[in-house]
Amino acid sequence: MTAAAATADSAPSAQAPVVASTAFLTWVLAIINFMQVLDNTITNVSLPAITGFLGASSSQGAWIVTSYTVAQAITVPLTGWVAGRFGQVRIMLMAVSLFGCMSLMSGFAWSLESLIFFRVIQGAAGGFMVPLSQALMLTHNPPERRGAALALWSTTTIVGPVMGPILGGWITDNIGWSWIFLVNIPVSLFAGITIWRMLGRHDSKVVRLPLDWVGLILLVVWVGSLQIVLDTGNHAGWFESDFIVTLTIMAVIGFALFLVWELTDKHPVVDLSVFRNRNFVIAVIAMGLAVANQRGPMIILPLWLQTHVGYTAQWAGFVLAPSGLMALMLVPFVGRNINRIEPRIFSTLCFGLFATSYYWRAHFTADADYWTFAMPQFIQGVGIAMFFAPLMTMSMSNVTPDKFAAAAGLQNFSRTVMGSFGISAYVSLWEQRGATHRTQLAEHVTAMSPQTEDYMRRLGEMGMEPSRIHATLDQLLTRQAFTMATNDIYWVALAIAIFLMGFVWLARPPFSLHSGRRVR
Repeated sequence: MTAAAATADSAPSAQAPVVASTAFLTWVLAIINFMQVLDNTITNVSLPAITGFLGASSSQGAWIVTSYTVAQAITVPLTGWVAGRFGQVRIMLMAVSLFGCMSLMSGFAWSLESLIFFRVIQGAAGGFMVPLSQALMLTHNPPERRGAALALWSTTTIVGPVMGPILGGWITDNIGWSWIFLVNIPVSLFAGITIWRMLGRHDSKVVRLPLDWVGLILLVVWVGSLQIVLDTGNHAGWFESDFIVTLTIMAVIGFALFLVWELTDKHPVVDLSVFRNRNFVIAVIAMGLAVANQRGPMIILPLWLQTHVGYTAQWAGFVLAPSGLMALMLVPFVGRNINRIEPRIFSTLCFGLFATSYYWRAHFTADADYWTFAMPQFIQGVGIAMFFAPLMTMSMSNVTPDKFAAAAGLQNFSRTVMGSFGISAYVSLWEQRGATHRTQLAEHVTAMSPQTEDYMRRLGEMGMEPSRIHATLDQLLTRQAFTMATNDIYWVALAIAIFLMGFVWLARPPFSLHSGRRVR
């Protein structure tokens, strides 16, 4: 037997511990990402209980969510510089520890102000955790396993926002709102110990570059202003509010100055050089549009079910649940085949499934049963399993390992901002279309209309008072108007999904991921 043959024969047994430890590390990193993403939505349904306990109004309570998302949006694009300056593993350990500590403090917050303060720090720590979990997966997995790792990571990114309201509602109703934060503590502790033991001696190379203070300040100004506009604009009436107008101007000017400064500074705080990579640009645009097009309708459906169909928050969550279930079931298939099937094919199939589910939902009626509402979610869940991993593979192709953290930070920043934009845009469009349909329907419902007269007569024969008859008629008009508005939303989402099916083909092969270190 030759030396080469002997080496080949011994390779599987030698690699077994590496594969096993790498797989465990990958799962831990996925759990870290899931924990952070979950906290984006787990508080949404708990806000009434939290504000009631802390003696705050609902409008003030909205800052519990906004403070977290703003801080997260600011630190995500900073990940590349911070990780390069201090090391990926060191920053991940700091972020996970800080996230757990702030979760503990949030659970025992004594006032709204204290809770918002803790949520700001928690969100800032979480902003580092998302891109670093992705970067560490790529760095410490062999090239042939990176597709499977990204498939697992992407599923936690999608399932987290779906599970957040369901888990948050159950915990609040059955245990208490404090536990929506306290559940993070054992997870943070376990994840921190695991990262320290497995990666403590495998940190990335540290480059001691000077801090770009001007770029950092400009980043905080424009990203913070933009995220507040997206989170609060709809409630404030958009540009009818001087506050929103001022923040919008700050965001636009701040972004322009930031772009000029970062492109000309010798040591920029955000490395924009990855945008020279064609595939990175195409994939980031596609991912941003797709996230906006997925998050917006995902918010509209339970909102419509609860306000106009009579569903509880928990049952509205059950309508969304099949998408997460299908995604979890199909992740192994996507992971096994991500290196065999071209990412553009996977992405086209994904957006085609999204388009199919949107077309189905564009024909919803308010009197449909649970399974009618839930069945399209199974189709969307199949698409979700193929969503992030191919686009991330496409975006990170030809990105060198030393740029993994910077590229992951910018990629996730785009996803975060576009997700907020999608929610704001779709909710505004839904309310606008609902009001328009309400006005149009009201024009045909008059006392002179035979159908209206007959309907009011039948209600009167049932013993209903005239005031109740008019209230019932008004409620039916509103219900039908917002059902039509919900259908409009899905027609828009359908058009964007069809556009994305072709857009991803602007990317060009090869779609390879550079080699990196592995845990031993």
